[in-house]
Amino acid sequence: MKTPSGPEEARRPASDIRVFASSCTLHGLGHVFGPGRLTPRRGLWAVAVLLSLAAFLYQVEERVRYYGEFHHETALDERESHQLTFPAVTLCNINPLRRSRLTPNDLHWAGPALLGLEPTEHAAFLRALGRPPTSPGFMPSPTFDMARLYARAGHTLEDMLLDCRYRGQPCGPENFTAIFTRMGQCYTFNSGANGAELLTTPKGGAGNGLEVMLDVQEDEYLPVWKDVEETPFEVGIRVQIHSQEEPPIIDQLGFGVAPGYQTFVSCQKQQLSFLPAPWGDCSSRSQDPDFDSEPSDPLGPPGPTPGPRPPYSLMGCRLACETRYVARKCGCRMMHMPGGAPVCSPQQYKDCANPALDAMLRKDACTCPNPCASTRYAKELSMVRMPSRPATRYLARKYNRSEAYIVDNVLVLDIFFEALNYETVEQKKAYEATLGARWGSSSGPACSPSLRSWTTSVRYSETGSWDTSGTESAPKSTRKSTPAPICFRKGWAAIEMKCPISAWAPAGLPHLPVPSPGLCLPPTAPATSSHGSRPDVCVFGAAPCHPGHAQPAHNFAVCTPIKFSAVHQSQLLLLQTD
Repeated sequence: MKTPSGPEEARRPASDIRVFASSCTLHGLGHVFGPGRLTPRRGLWAVAVLLSLAAFLYQVEERVRYYGEFHHETALDERESHQLTFPAVTLCNINPLRRSRLTPNDLHWAGPALLGLEPTEHAAFLRALGRPPTSPGFMPSPTFDMARLYARAGHTLEDMLLDCRYRGQPCGPENFTAIFTRMGQCYTFNSGANGAELLTTPKGGAGNGLEVMLDVQEDEYLPVWKDVEETPFEVGIRVQIHSQEEPPIIDQLGFGVAPGYQTFVSCQKQQLSFLPAPWGDCSSRSQDPDFDSEPSDPLGPPGPTPGPRPPYSLMGCRLACETRYVARKCGCRMMHMPGGAPVCSPQQYKDCANPALDAMLRKDACTCPNPCASTRYAKELSMVRMPSRPATRYLARKYNRSEAYIVDNVLVLDIFFEALNYETVEQKKAYEATLGARWGSSSGPACSPSLRSWTTSVRYSETGSWDTSGTESAPKSTRKSTPAPICFRKGWAAIEMKCPISAWAPAGLPHLPVPSPGLCLPPTAPATSSHGSRPDVCVFGAAPCHPGHAQPAHNFAVCTPIKFSAVHQSQLLLLQTD
């Protein structure tokens, strides 16, 4: 607060600071600048006010520092919807290649990489497949494409899909999209690819989602020739439920479904929202999987490239990171990886791509931030044995298979929403527009200032007067030397005649008795009273009261319950008082 000096201090009345302190709502200030000499009580009040002010300033500094650290909070909520978009469902047969579709040329090129076969073991492996040995004049092809191998020899959905229904309506292979994963060729239901409309459901519960009956074709599984990583020991279907914006990582995130059972999968949608820097570390920039010949950081975020890209997702970022790593190490990409690099040959798969990718996954070398907005699905699984004996006989007749084949190969998968409510997990800024409110809550327990306290203090520092009516203090030559006092009792707008002499009153004001309490005294009311209590507030500078009677304040209705403390230039000014 600016302290006047020189002529300004001489012009300011000596009692202004005391009157201001008594009128201010800042706790304790009136006790520090009250009338009389310095006493231990006043000193203790001064210490208390200073300590409270110091505590307030410390809390303000701590809040400002906390605000600069950009903290966030997480809000969990549950919402309802009239309909929900059905998720994408990806299905893969655990067996990547059908034994009946393999040729001697496939064994020549892919046998060592996929099955661990040596050239001398090809004839024995063909006999295990029930195939004749290679003819003496066999000549392998000059080139070989791994993607074509899996597309030709992998399990087809037309052979595996026995029955399909969505919300009770028939569906078929046309509702699925073929996609390559590390497990081979897989199929995604409701992928939204090529602009296809996404399916929705207006109800929860079984029968209101996807129900498929599948044949795992166990008789087409490759023989276990050697214990290599690519050789499956299981039988069944791998399933992943995911959003349409992210690619399936089914070899890591898929769950298994076994033949001989009907598996029920109850889903609940979860929407996640994260904050970008500096409050969080989310990203919304899609990743570029293409190989850069001289990358500064092969595992870091890639630079922007022209052309449309799919929305950013955590799985998409990891897949792009793996693609760049394998392309940098081996000069090619695996068939399930995006980008423009050439697909690795079977020998490159064996010697470089598979070992490099496995080592990278073990080290978890990819650093991918969370997407700013994503959708995931919580799952609960339950299962029952199927089919029953009567159903086994019926299915055997329907699909022209033996009862043993039906029991060993058929499964049913039922995926649905548990309910149409969904969870939201949202990160919010801990401080956004509430920093001022935090300051106010910090200052309240310390010294209880209000907005009016601060504006009054600023007004006092600017004008040198405790008058807050907005009128500048009049020059000393225009002021009355001994203005008559007008005294108000708190709670009533009755003007009493005089108040006892105190430090509030100007020097030389004669002592006059206090009138009796009550409401509006008539002009002929007696000037004396036996009432000895002191009025709550004594104010100077208004129209004088004449001894012997009381006079209402100008422009104000008397006998109205209010709180007030000052009258200036015949105008009643209402201020909060204790």
